[in-house]
Amino acid sequence: MTMHETQIGRPFARPIEQATSRWWIPLIIGILWLIYAFIVLSFTYTTIWAIAIFAGVAFIAAGIVEFVLAAVLDSWQWLHALAGVLCIAAGIVAFVWPGETFLVLAAIIGWFLLFRGTFNIVESLLVKDYVEQWWLILITGILQVAIALWAVGYAGRSIAVLVVWVGAWALTEGVMNIWAAFRLRSVHQRAATLTQPQVTPPSAPA
Repeated sequence: MTMHETQIGRPFARPIEQATSRWWIPLIIGILWLIYAFIVLSFTYTTIWAIAIFAGVAFIAAGIVEFVLAAVLDSWQWLHALAGVLCIAAGIVAFVWPGETFLVLAAIIGWFLLFRGTFNIVESLLVKDYVEQWWLILITGILQVAIALWAVGYAGRSIAVLVVWVGAWALTEGVMNIWAAFRLRSVHQRAATLTQPQVTPPSAPA
């Protein structure tokens, strides 16, 4: 943890403690993402519709998470709300049009991951002076952009490859949420320590 994280001003300790008290929410979300990734990568798929359902569910779940973040965060609410709209729109499209061609679902996954990865890269650069593990956000963003470029440009599309793309995306989301949960928990514990009443040692008798 950096000095910026550990040196919490005492007047701001109580609001910070309250703001980070729900650190367990991203932890649960991250665990669910990891379970989802395991399920996606474990099944055997025979039709494009099967993976389309999993991809659509993932998009809509990601959109709901983005709307929750837009409601609870103090900054960048509009960007998370925009991400939420795009996620849910991508989920709807994945449900409606995947049967026509692999190109549709691959393009949806590719462009979404390109947006998501770019968002994470920009976020990592913005918080690098305040978050010691900013490089984890950067690496996650780079991986998502790499998967996106693969999805958009790969000519030999198959159901197996689509499964890998969806599973890899869910895996990166899970890791990011779990990491964020423990970082919030650390800040919460630090703020809680500062809000404890100070005990003044008894003065020595004259």
